[in-house]
Amino acid sequence: MNPIIAILKKHNVSDEKIKSLFEALTDNPMMAMSLVQQLGIPPEELKKMMGTIMTQPQLIKEATDELGLDFAKVQEAKDKLNK
Repeated sequence: MNPIIAILKKHNVSDEKIKSLFEALTDNPMMAMSLVQQLGIPPEELKKMMGTIMTQPQLIKEATDELGLDFAKVQEAKDKLNK
């Protein structure tokens, strides 16, 4: 299982909320950050998860693939933020 998804599941985040979070990430990364903060994950775990994402960004693609989402949309959203 993808480590990002594993951390979310460890904190009892439902499959539906996980999918919604990654869908938000593909559409609007800023909204996704807001959703992450509402999940009730302890700050130290959230920091760990963000550190994992920062050092292993390919995990986002792996998670979107695992959830059956379109990673190209994540890249498009990232490109919009960088402009």
